[in-house]
Amino acid sequence: MKFAIIKERKNPPDKRVVLTPKACQKLLKTFPQIEIKVESSDVRTFSDEDYKNIGLEVSEKVDDCDVMLGVKEVPMEALIPNKKYFFFSHTIKKQPYNRKLLQAVLDKNIELYDHEVITDKKGIRLVAFGRYAGIVGTYNAIRTFGLKTKSFELPKATTLHHQPDLIKELKKVKLPALKIVLTGKGRVSNGAKEMLDGMGIKEVNYKDYLTKNYDEAVYTQIDVLEYNKRKDGKVIDMYDFFKHPEAYESDFFRFAKESDIYIACHFYASGAPYLFTREDAKSPDFKIKVVADISCDIDGPVASTLRASTIADPIYGYDPFGEKETDYRKKEAIAVMAVDNLPNELPKDASEGFSENFVKYVIPAFFNGDKDGILERARMTQNGKLTDRFAYLQDFVDGKE
Repeated sequence: MKFAIIKERKNPPDKRVVLTPKACQKLLKTFPQIEIKVESSDVRTFSDEDYKNIGLEVSEKVDDCDVMLGVKEVPMEALIPNKKYFFFSHTIKKQPYNRKLLQAVLDKNIELYDHEVITDKKGIRLVAFGRYAGIVGTYNAIRTFGLKTKSFELPKATTLHHQPDLIKELKKVKLPALKIVLTGKGRVSNGAKEMLDGMGIKEVNYKDYLTKNYDEAVYTQIDVLEYNKRKDGKVIDMYDFFKHPEAYESDFFRFAKESDIYIACHFYASGAPYLFTREDAKSPDFKIKVVADISCDIDGPVASTLRASTIADPIYGYDPFGEKETDYRKKEAIAVMAVDNLPNELPKDASEGFSENFVKYVIPAFFNGDKDGILERARMTQNGKLTDRFAYLQDFVDGKE
């Protein structure tokens, strides 16, 4: 079987890669029958020479390969018919901006595997860039605070190379006695926690966070039952929240009254309550002045996130009274950092972490008869149709919703 590491064509350019040169070397040693070809790219964090140096063919054409490995969405005109493709399609939530992409995948008889749904039998994701989104997003949160308050300046993460370099810069900063709230307990949030711990910020439990004052910077990491509550007042468990999100309402405002910085790393499911609304942000008790929305759900659960920002221009302001974008430096503005491709600021680290798991979990499935069902669960399309698991997207494909 012949695999191709394809060129990333989405704009802005993405430097990440599914398989690093080191990962390719390991695969060639483990699976002698595998072939790997690299599509030439001038944006990839690993150069064409890096792959040539380990004996791989680098070419302008990869249409002789069976499986195409990419990171971001492949432009419709670049899709090669009758191939297997791996990339983040951003269609499983019926994202309207990618409807035509999914239609093109079906029209071209492509077998699409979305990285986001590569899971184990329990539904736990096996490959993801989330940890690095949390790492870079938290660095950017502190950087944004410095720019917003004009108290310090940090270099952009893109000018640094690895996570330890980011922590080294953060340790140079002397923060005032502020409070940081972090939502979520998954990969993204734990990546954020690594950074806060790395720079020496004290972690406190949420009850102390809400009731005590501190003479140093502190943070608290909260999960769904801390920032949501059942409308009937019952306390059950987090599984009840996931099964019946409509039975809950947000309890986040109590944190908004105490926090200076909010780092959003939660997963937002359809039907769940918004964390804070536009009306909440108008309240004189609403204290948050910096929102690092790493989850980046546009015009959704975090009211200040009007749009995604970019690595080149990562910060904008939200005017809570006008409910519109403004200069983040203005006193009344909430500074919003909502970059939607944060791992691309640490492309080498992110690629290495991702490819390690791709080699461990995904590639073997091609050679062991997919004994754990990894490929079957991730396969969205086959023979020009949606697979049974993704049949719920048919109305979306047909333009009916």
